[in-house]
Amino acid sequence: MFDLILRGGQIVTPRETYRGDIGVVDGKIAAVGMLEGAEAGRVYDATGRFVLPGLIDEHVHSRDPGLTHKEDFAHSTRAAAAGGITTILEMPNCVPPVRDADHFYRRVEEIAPKAHVDYGLYGIVLGDENLEALPGLAEAGVIGFKLFWGYALDRRSLALVYDAAEGGDIVPPPDEGQIFEAFRVIGELGRAVAVHAENRELIARLTRKERAAGGADYDAFLRSRPAVNERLTTEAAMALGQAAGVHVHILHMTSADGVEALAEARRRGWSVTGETCPHYLMLTDEDWERVGVRMKILPPIRQRDHQKRLWEALRSGELQAVGSDHSPHTEEEKSGDIWSVPAGFLGVQTMVPLMLDAVVRGKLSLNRLVELMAETPARIWGFYGVKGVIRPGADADFTVVDLDRTWVVRGEDLYSKSRVQPYEGRSGRGAPVAAFVRGVQVMEDGRPIAGPVGRLVKPGV
Repeated sequence: MFDLILRGGQIVTPRETYRGDIGVVDGKIAAVGMLEGAEAGRVYDATGRFVLPGLIDEHVHSRDPGLTHKEDFAHSTRAAAAGGITTILEMPNCVPPVRDADHFYRRVEEIAPKAHVDYGLYGIVLGDENLEALPGLAEAGVIGFKLFWGYALDRRSLALVYDAAEGGDIVPPPDEGQIFEAFRVIGELGRAVAVHAENRELIARLTRKERAAGGADYDAFLRSRPAVNERLTTEAAMALGQAAGVHVHILHMTSADGVEALAEARRRGWSVTGETCPHYLMLTDEDWERVGVRMKILPPIRQRDHQKRLWEALRSGELQAVGSDHSPHTEEEKSGDIWSVPAGFLGVQTMVPLMLDAVVRGKLSLNRLVELMAETPARIWGFYGVKGVIRPGADADFTVVDLDRTWVVRGEDLYSKSRVQPYEGRSGRGAPVAAFVRGVQVMEDGRPIAGPVGRLVKPGV
């Protein structure tokens, strides 16, 4: 007797697609196959639909605690469920950041009652500022670590600061010696480190130049953050990681230059992987005239030739993951010029429909999508086998999709606290129509339908 059977769907793995049933007991997958005649407390009819392992968003900023006027964990995880995501991995740059075990436990206490899907937490890397705290963070249960390369820390609020004025009351960004020491410790702890790869010094100089010249358009913004900026920091992070013995995962890759650096390192056998995001795959600089400052994000959305290379890298395996970089701001904050508005927008609810539309259009296979958004993130962050796969013993996490279902992005249909995003009015085909977290259905037809059932995910658990 099963608690739940998903019957008649096409089960999708990175390597095959086949018709089958899935039996669930006590939140775990108990059987996969043809289960004719088996009894269950509930049967979900998946006929004509595809059943994927529960999809993972490895890159979410829920702003909770400290910045909850923008977003909070209840809203972000409801949006995740609505978008077919069953596990989110939460970035550490809340206020205060997840800088030591005490802050880890405090954050879990704050957000656990609000979680509508399962979640893992990153710990932040601040160089010497928290080097001795890294082992405690690993013991507490962070899924990995995040380095915001070149970011300073406001000494009073403990908020991250990118464009820090010299002489301000800040903790300076860690230098490469500090980064190497932190990487070595993280490698010894058996965790991976994710890197925001931008070169602060180059950007600061070029930004001053563009602003002094009166540049105020998107071309000026891109000239202040050229593609070589991504390559420089990607290469430095990977080289330090290789020397230190830690796996380095480069986040939100935007450029052909960065992809080539990553591919070269992997050919050498280095332990490195890379992620890109839907906005780099769906938008280019040509969209600025239509979308405006709503599409400002860091690193920036680039030209079409870079986008083409990202798609090639996703198909070839040169890029290994897709995350949303969900980073909400209020409508008021996103009103202004290209230099003054903060970078970021919603993404956790729109990511899966956007990527499924790409599948329908033939830009990516559904099997490859499962690899990018379920299996590989689970492997990198240490919980593959529990999540990221459909097999007996794994958590009963499923994303059920209908490739014939059409959709239109409308702000009023989004479940985040903020509604600011660059896709308003965009339409497509292919949508998540149900999501299950450990056997509990949390979404039906794009609507969250369960309470806060989410639990903390730790590596190896």
